Formats: sequence, C-alpha cells, structure tokens
Amino acid sequence: MRVLVTGGAGYVGSHCVRALCDDGVDVVVFDSLAAGHREAVDTRATLIVGDLADAGLVDSTLAGGGYDAVMHFAALADVGESVREPLKYYKNNVGATLTLLGQMRDHGVKSFVFSSTCAVYGIPSSVPIAEGTPRKPISPYGRSKLAIEWALEDCAKAWGLAATSLRYFNAAGAALDGSIGEDHDPETHLIPLVLQVAAGKREEIKIFGVDYPTPDGSCVRDYVHVADLANVHRKALETQVEGAFRFYNVGSGVGVSVKDLIEKARAVTGKDIPAAPAPRRAGDPPELYADPTKAMAELGWQPEFSDIKKTLETAWQWHQSHPSGFSS
Repeated sequence: MRVLVTGGAGYVGSHCVRALCDDGVDVVVFDSLAAGHREAVDTRATLIVGDLADAGLVDSTLAGGGYDAVMHFAALADVGESVREPLKYYKNNVGATLTLLGQMRDHGVKSFVFSSTCAVYGIPSSVPIAEGTPRKPISPYGRSKLAIEWALEDCAKAWGLAATSLRYFNAAGAALDGSIGEDHDPETHLIPLVLQVAAGKREEIKIFGVDYPTPDGSCVRDYVHVADLANVHRKALETQVEGAFRFYNVGSGVGVSVKDLIEKARAVTGKDIPAAPAPRRAGDPPELYADPTKAMAELGWQPEFSDIKKTLETAWQWHQSHPSGFSS
C-alpha cells in the first residue's frame, strides 16, 4: 500500500507516519514545513516539501505516485487566530483541501482519512459528546473543518470516495521512546505550556477561568495520546468503505480539569509549577470530553492511554530530551 500523508511533518501527522512505516506501508509525506519539522519525518518515508496551495505540485505528486489513499493532516489549527484571520483559515483549510480532493478524483485515488476536530460541535449541551451531538462550531477553525466534512459526504455519494473523518479531542503526549513530540512556535497547548513551567522556561501557568460549573472550577478537557491517534488512523484506513462517509469521535473518554492536570504534572516532574488564576477566555466551554464507543465498536480501536499521568510522563520525557524541541 502507498499512502500520501499531507502535514506528515507535524505533531500528529509525524506519529501517524511512523506507525504506517512500522506496518510496512510506503509513505510519502507532503508538508510545507511552515509549522512541521523535517526532523520529525520518519527516515523510511519520502518527504516532498511543498504547499497544498501549489496545485501544480500536488497534481504532479498524485499523477506519478500510484497512491492507494491520502491521510490529510495539513491545516491551520489556532482557534484564536482563526477568529482574527478567518479568510486565512478558509483559504487554507477549505480551499486547499477541496483542490486536493478534486485532484484525487482526477487521479483515481478514492480513500481519504481526514483529521477533523471536536470543535465542529461548538459548545455542547451535554457531555460526554457522542457523534449525534449537533454540530454548531463557534470558530472559523471549527467551521472550516465542518465544511470539509460536508464536502466528504457529498464526494462519497458523487464519485464513490471512501472517507473517514476523525473528530479528535486534545492531542497530547509523545512517542514512547522520546524521539518525536510536540514542538509548536508559538506554543498554545496546555500540556507543553505546563511542562515549560516545570522546565524553568516560564514563570507560571495561567488557569483561564476558575469559576466554571465543574468540580474544581476549572475547564475539563479530554486528552488523547498521539500513539492512540496514530492507531485509530491506521484502523480507519484498514476499514475504509467505498462510497461511504464515516465519522468518529476520538478521545480517551476521560475528562481532566486544568487544575488536576497541573497537579498530575507536579507529581510526574517533581517540580512546583506555579499556577495563577486568570479571566475566562471567550468561547471556552466548561467541559469537553468524548464518548468514543462508536470508534471502539466499529473500528476495533481501544485507547491505551486513558490515564493522564501516563500521557504526561511521555510528554515530559520528550521535553527533557529535547529542551529546545527539534532544534535541540
């Protein structure tokens, strides 16, 4: 099998590339390296440096590749930035993806696994979130992902595309051997920010909102380990159905509060990790965590990292061995 992985030099994409290579899949990574890292790409994979906006390069890549499937991770993913610059997100996340789908159709590539997000649900009325929860995204980022889900459903009906959308929650952790992990600039994700405090790179971590209607007043989120994400992408690829659009929530199924995460990080690192309350951020739901039973039942997937402490241990190992990320 030969698979084109867009965004395969990024955080989640690089872990999926490694898992595919471990399975003996012939992997070609297509990444602009604007946010991804060349060092994150498995040496067994072929890397093409390019932007999905370059329709000619994408077309020539697909034309000469003999690909069986595409895994699509290439997207802008900063919710706050999407609010400030919505057109940037629609151009990249929607426009470039639609071009990619059109070129797949033209070259007879009919299997597509899509990196979607729980942001398509917006602020849910109840948790845990099941797939039947109404999709009401509140940010351009979430809307851009939902727009592609609509397109995938239509393409499946129109030309037999086998499409699976994986709506995952907060990606977290690092490779078990500590060789690849999370390295963003700027960093916006909670776990690496907390661990940067533990490493002495930040003075404190801010807790945005301590008066939510949750057990300890802080937001509750679902952290799904990248190894589990890599595994579910493999399962989705193996079980594709021609002409069908499938969608699954991918999370640990366990809600962890910000305060509890910080306390667990203190235990894992042995560091104090000063924390300070801060005002709520607009649009932050009190609780977001998945009901992953559909993916477990239909894909035969089982998350191995439901304990946030184990996830933090892998992330801390990465941060200790790579204090400056991939440039270490």
